[in-house]
Amino acid sequence: MSALTADVVLAAFLIFCRIGGCMMVAPGLSSPRVPNQVRLFLALALSLALTPMLVDDMMPAVAGADPALILERIVFETFTGVLIGFLGRLFLLALQTFGIVIAQSIGFGALPGVPYDGEDAAPTLSSVLTVAATAMIFITDLHWELIRGLVASYAAMPVDQPITARFALMAYGDQIAAVFAIVLRISSPFIIYSMLINLAMGLVNKLTPTLPVYFVLTPVVMAGGMILLMLTYQEFMTAFISAFGDWLVSG
Repeated sequence: MSALTADVVLAAFLIFCRIGGCMMVAPGLSSPRVPNQVRLFLALALSLALTPMLVDDMMPAVAGADPALILERIVFETFTGVLIGFLGRLFLLALQTFGIVIAQSIGFGALPGVPYDGEDAAPTLSSVLTVAATAMIFITDLHWELIRGLVASYAAMPVDQPITARFALMAYGDQIAAVFAIVLRISSPFIIYSMLINLAMGLVNKLTPTLPVYFVLTPVVMAGGMILLMLTYQEFMTAFISAFGDWLVSG
């Protein structure tokens, strides 16, 4: 094997490290429902497809580098890919969290469902919202924007300039604040509904202490919550997918 061929192989492997790290935690692909072999095949296929485009930029980082430096860059490239993928996955994690809040707000919190993006059981409504958002990501072709962002990341975060822990923590903190603000805004009707309905139930309970308010009004609360979900579901998912797409384009 010639030195040039060895450098090309190392460059392709570094590309695989960043793309594979992203695929491990990327939204839609990081679910336990996706077999590890499928994720590995996708990461390998995507890396090989992008290698001709990126290999010229990677060659200076591997040409003449000693084994210790190559190992360091492998670790940092994997960490960079994981960071990029996890910043995107925060959208689904925030949606899953507020899906639990919404389910509890409209009286469906006690109905356990099948876990989708994890091992712990979550309310059925939370799983439905997470699955719908994941499907919308692929239906609207936003996964291609994720790939475009991975290619563009080599200009923003070159291989020979690894990211620091301070930069990663700042990006992580800013993303958490932005994502949870977005999801809180689009789920606010359900939180307001829960506050108003619980206030009304408390007043009725005070006025008629002998009436079992909880058992009488629980079906009404659930029915009102489902009607509210029916009226706001389209705007809810549209706002979420739009915010995710804007982050992919500009983030």
